[in-house]
Amino acid sequence: MTSGEPENDGWIRTSRDGAVLTVTLDRPDQLNAQTPATWSALAAVGAALEDDVRVVVLRGEGRSFSAGLDRAMFSAEPGTTGGLGDLGRLDAAEAQERIRGYQAGFRWLRSPGIVSVAAVQGHAIGAGAQLALACDLRVMSDDAQLRLPEATLGLVPDLTGTSTLTELVGYSRALEICLTGRAVRAAEAHAIGLANVVVPAAELDATVSDLVAALLAPPAAASRATAALVRSAVRNDPATQDAAERAAQVLRLQDLVAGN
Repeated sequence: MTSGEPENDGWIRTSRDGAVLTVTLDRPDQLNAQTPATWSALAAVGAALEDDVRVVVLRGEGRSFSAGLDRAMFSAEPGTTGGLGDLGRLDAAEAQERIRGYQAGFRWLRSPGIVSVAAVQGHAIGAGAQLALACDLRVMSDDAQLRLPEATLGLVPDLTGTSTLTELVGYSRALEICLTGRAVRAAEAHAIGLANVVVPAAELDATVSDLVAALLAPPAAASRATAALVRSAVRNDPATQDAAERAAQVLRLQDLVAGN
């Protein structure tokens, strides 16, 4: 196993074990509160992702996954680097481009070729919830809860959360969760499809390890092709998806015949 050094400004730590990359939010004294530097560090991890990585595990150090945006970032005063006040004073096009860069720290977690797993304990609020939702799968401890309070603060979820949440739970439930900003606790998250599994906190790491082992069991090419099909099924009409299945299966059969 090899380990990377924490990002001095983003509180991100990475480690690699074979085909598994673990990305850890490493600011436990602040409940892994995030800043734009966190998102830049996450985007850099995604940009440097090696082709032989098959599973990415995203976790938070300490008692919470991530309590969301660092409170200092909420300042409306000028001069808070990356703060909402400074962002709101930018030209609209420049502000949108900056947010696009922030979103890159989340969107790579659904990159082709990998399956991402969020290990969620304690609070996952705002940016924390959106980071968990950005992953393909979520394992939650029974004390975990997700909240998207942005609308109640006069804002909107803008870190890819609206699309990923709606894919998981459907339009009306996603709308209600976003507009009320209420907590979705672990049992409910499992019932509505936000969590793949919920376990006691003491079993979280072992359960994630078991899931990762199961994800690595199929041959890499078949696993990646299947994941690509499931992802495209969310948006494709049936005829388009049927065609995608046919094309993918022919490639798999050709590889099997060739002995690959």
